[in-house]
Amino acid sequence: MTTAFTPIIIDNLVTAIILLDEHLTIRYVNPAAEQLLSSSKRRLLGITLPELLQYSSLDLDLIAATLYSGQGLADSDLAFVIDEQRHLLALNASPISWQKELFVMLELKPIDQQRRISQELSQLAQQQAAKELVRGLAHEIKNPLGGLRGAAQLLEKALPDPSYVEYTQMIIEQADRLRNLVDRLLGPQRPGIRKTDNIHLILEKVRQLIILENDSNLVIERDYDPSLPEIDMDTEQLEQALLNIVSNAAHVLKKQQNGGIIKLKTRTAHQALIQGKYTRIAAKIEIIDNGPGIPAEIQDTLFYPMVTGNADGTGLGLSISQNLIDQHNGKIEVISWPGHTNFTIYLPIQ
Repeated sequence: MTTAFTPIIIDNLVTAIILLDEHLTIRYVNPAAEQLLSSSKRRLLGITLPELLQYSSLDLDLIAATLYSGQGLADSDLAFVIDEQRHLLALNASPISWQKELFVMLELKPIDQQRRISQELSQLAQQQAAKELVRGLAHEIKNPLGGLRGAAQLLEKALPDPSYVEYTQMIIEQADRLRNLVDRLLGPQRPGIRKTDNIHLILEKVRQLIILENDSNLVIERDYDPSLPEIDMDTEQLEQALLNIVSNAAHVLKKQQNGGIIKLKTRTAHQALIQGKYTRIAAKIEIIDNGPGIPAEIQDTLFYPMVTGNADGTGLGLSISQNLIDQHNGKIEVISWPGHTNFTIYLPIQ
């Protein structure tokens, strides 16, 4: 009785089950695995796991090693990329023996939704804490800078030898440079003049600016949804936010010998989770590039001030972009793996 019921039980599990042989070839998938991988059993059976995956954050040799070690493997935060779609999963790999053959049984549970909600709430709290910290530091820096600049101006007037003026001018210039840096850190703290406008007009401005600044090897593709409604926005602020993100992508792609591709994509999103609340309808703007990807160690803190993967970057662009999008009651998400980075912006549509 128990043996007869085993296939029925496995086929009705909500956990995705995949059975692999010693070559990591897929020998069995249950319906939950077909749904998770958005593929039929007929397509999945007989192909190897490395063939199925475009990217895995887990070394697949560790899965094969369970066959010989006899010990299971667990990973509570795993990323698989299949057909350009990233899946965040909790994985358990167990070696099993059946009919004198050894197999690895993978149990996969999607954690995308829980991770997204948890990440967004954490990001909101961290963003607010970072804002307060930067604002406090900025004011502490600006006060002595003003005094320093004023003292240099007074000193310049009292100098007996005009040849020394270049030194006071240097002090004034550097004080101004630091003040500008602090102002950029603070960013605009309130929305500017809002008006209803088409997001595609702004994306086209950004595209033209990037094309003018970069060589012909860079390709910018467009995939716009013409039915997307107009949005209430500050056009200058939104243009700056988008320009910062696209400029970063173009800068990274410059280093590739064959150039690269940036795709600008728009869609309508329904029931999007924005700032902890579900929004009935929102504009979804994606900026996708085929660069090397964002280093894993900075992905969780990417929008913090001074965090950057570019050796010659200031780390302010994305922080400012997030601040501007936040003032439009929107949010920015990013997913990245080698060969693919996707910044997604959600803006509520009234």
